[in-house]
Amino acid sequence: MKWVDTYDIAAALADTHPDVDPNTVRFTQLREWVLALPGFDDDPSRSGEKILEAIQMAWIEEAA
Repeated sequence: MKWVDTYDIAAALADTHPDVDPNTVRFTQLREWVLALPGFDDDPSRSGEKILEAIQMAWIEEAA
């Protein structure tokens, strides 16, 4: 997975952290969790607030 795979990342986060409300996750924590996902292999420095926000919004949709 790459940073642009927001929906795949969101689905993986929902599976990995099923008891977490994505509305309460800070971007710093979200970034760490994304980097720890199996199959994630993008450059850590390529993340930014915009991409993290997109991942969080996709996760919120996934959790709904």
